[in-house]
Amino acid sequence: MTIFAFTLIIATCSLFAGVFGALTGLGGGMIVVPLLVLYFGIDVHHAAGAALIAVIAGSCAASVEFLKGPYTNIRIAAVLEIATTSGAILGAHLATVLNQSLIAVLFGMVLIYASYSNLLVANGNHKHLSQPDPIAKNLKLTDSYIEHGESISYSPNHVLGGFSVMALAGTASGLLGIGSGAFKVFALDRVMNLPFKVSTTTSSFMIGVTAAAASAIYFSKGYVEPILALPVLLGVTGGGFLGARLLVKMKVKTLRVLFTVGVFVTGIQMLIKGFAGAQ
Repeated sequence: MTIFAFTLIIATCSLFAGVFGALTGLGGGMIVVPLLVLYFGIDVHHAAGAALIAVIAGSCAASVEFLKGPYTNIRIAAVLEIATTSGAILGAHLATVLNQSLIAVLFGMVLIYASYSNLLVANGNHKHLSQPDPIAKNLKLTDSYIEHGESISYSPNHVLGGFSVMALAGTASGLLGIGSGAFKVFALDRVMNLPFKVSTTTSSFMIGVTAAAASAIYFSKGYVEPILALPVLLGVTGGGFLGARLLVKMKVKTLRVLFTVGVFVTGIQMLIKGFAGAQ
């Protein structure tokens, strides 16, 4: 295979990963890393380095579109990024001392559980606390948006619980070289009970910052190869633009199906990578 053909194939696969990542809030890195490792034989560290760079670009691309709409909550993102960036820096450092195979297996199991628990949520309905979360009230995290002519107001619940899961999401990003959008959507949607479109768009906005914190560590260790990172970056960025445009036209139920399938498949891939590395 020539370098041109290899680059074209990588860019095309990354394009689809970017579309899916933007639609579900998972981030393209969740798909790109297993794809590069399992099907193209790329070293996991270099695959992670390329994916993190692409996640930054894909997040920026998707956010350009998302910020034009009513869903992304920047104030919530700013608060939770404290947890994710701290976790990303910690995770990137831990990646050099912990067993990567064990980490992949553990996170694969968590992702599969997340996909199962997502099936229990019916039609995007959320149970809010009778009294608003005092932290959300003090930080003015309550917001609203208009959809189909109807004004929908929301206020996040369990802010501390969401903050804790976000710290785990950041650590996952540093350990595995992903944007950890699955954990972010889980925290926003299931823990903090935000509307699903708010969860996915806010997650897509956040993963770029998290990936930037982790990628700095990978770059310092020489794991970012331009010849690999460039086609991945271009594909995920283009996919991010396309996915953001498609999001506003899709139903929440469809997005939930995509999210569930995506997390389950990613979890299986993580388990395969982990068990293969342990042999």
